[in-house]
Parts: sequence; structure tokens; C-alpha cells
Amino acid sequence: MKSTAYLLLSVLFLLSCRSAKQLSGEPFSNKPAWSDEFNSDGMPDSSKWQFDIGMGENGWGNNEKQYYVQDQKNVSIENGFLKITATKEQQGKAAFHSTKIHSKGKGDFLYGRMEVRAKVPTQRGTWPAVWMMPSKSVYGGWPKSGEIDIMEHVGFDPNVMHTTMHMQAFNGMKGNHKTASKLIPTATSAFHTYRVDWTPEYINGYIDDELFFTYQNPHTGSEEWPFDQEFYFIINLAIGGNWGGSKGIDEGSLPAELLVDYIRYYPYLPKK
Repeated sequence: MKSTAYLLLSVLFLLSCRSAKQLSGEPFSNKPAWSDEFNSDGMPDSSKWQFDIGMGENGWGNNEKQYYVQDQKNVSIENGFLKITATKEQQGKAAFHSTKIHSKGKGDFLYGRMEVRAKVPTQRGTWPAVWMMPSKSVYGGWPKSGEIDIMEHVGFDPNVMHTTMHMQAFNGMKGNHKTASKLIPTATSAFHTYRVDWTPEYINGYIDDELFFTYQNPHTGSEEWPFDQEFYFIINLAIGGNWGGSKGIDEGSLPAELLVDYIRYYPYLPKK
């Protein structure tokens, strides 16, 4: 009788462990292999982040109106948060200053769980994003090698958040990019968790652990699935642009702030 009861308890324990493992995010590690918790005041950690400076080509390809700078007035870590601030300042053709940081060469990832906790600004004309680009662009320039937008927001539509994938077959230039939007009434007043789960078979998008986006690998080649190479993180706050500025820019409401609590990468654990 004791042995039967022990066997039953053992089976129940194993089942509960399996269930817990699945609920905890299988097939991903429970511990991040790379992260920034933004706990040290000052400028972003140079061992993890680099800066893009300037306006890029054609306003970073989007007709954006800001000039990206490496200045503590526009980027800092304070009280446990990364703060990117867009300000009204003229520099050449640019009417604004802001900041864009990326982890290329310091944090490059193939498959895994990418998670960020952030609060976006309210002002019309702002265009914050946490996204990923390919480290080596093995299939060619954008959009051939892909783009993963973990979290994207435009200030003229303050309660809506977006997750999007671009590639050769489906992209913003064609207007058929793979995207999903979700109503978040407190997007600009509270922190929310945004993530993508990326495996060889799918990319899923979540807000506050609720699935709202799925893109499956069709196994037709790189035109529809260039997501078999390393990508790196990007965090930026743009002003204006083809999308962000399509309803105008409320210059009088600046400065605007994007706050990030943390960003984490959890490795993918393929089944053995």
C-alpha cells in the first residue's frame, strides 16, 4: 500500500514538474543569458551598447526628423530605468535631438525569448521602438535579411501597441508586412512587458504574457523566413517620420520620454 501511494505521489510530482516547466516558458531557459537591468546610474553600459549618431540616410530610411546624439541630456540611466528623451533642438536639417542605442557586436542572438518592460511617451509625433536587426545581413540589405519589431508605438494612437516582422516577401514598402496590434489603455501611463518568443518554427508576440501575434516558418526559404541568423537589439525614440509623423508633431509638448525598466534575452533550448 505504501509503495502504491509512493508511486502515485511520484507520478503526480513528475506531472506537476512537467506542467510547471511548460508554463515557465519551455523551450526557453528560465534564466537570461544576456540582459540589462539598468540599475547603475549614468550612461548606458558600453560593454553592451553602442550609439547610432546623426540622421542616417533619408532620416534613417523613414523621413524621421531627429538627430541622434550621445548626450546625457537625451539618454541616461536613473533610478533603475533607461531614459531616452527627445528634445526640440535644431542641428542641421534636424529639428530634434534624441537617442538610439544598439547591441550589435555586444549582444547578438539566434532564437530565444526577447523581453522588455517599458513605458512609452504620450506626445503626437513620437515613435518609440524596441526592435531587432540582423547582425550580418546574410541575405542582403533591408528587408531581405529581416526585421523583428518587438514593440512599436506611435504617439498619435497612444493606446495601441504593435509587433511586426519585415522580410523580402512581406514588408512595409509593400504594405503587406506581418503585424498585429493590441489595445493597451495604459500604454503611456504604466509599464508593460513586451516580448517575442523566437524558435526555428515560429515567432510569437506577447504583451503582459498574452499572445497576440504569431508568424509561422513556412519553410519556403529566406524570402519568407530570413530569421535563421543572429539579430541584435535596438532601442530608440524617433520623432516624426512616414508613420510616426503622419498626423503631425506636437512640438510644444516636448520633451518626450521613453522609459525602459529592463531588456532580457533567454536562450532557446531545442528539444533533445
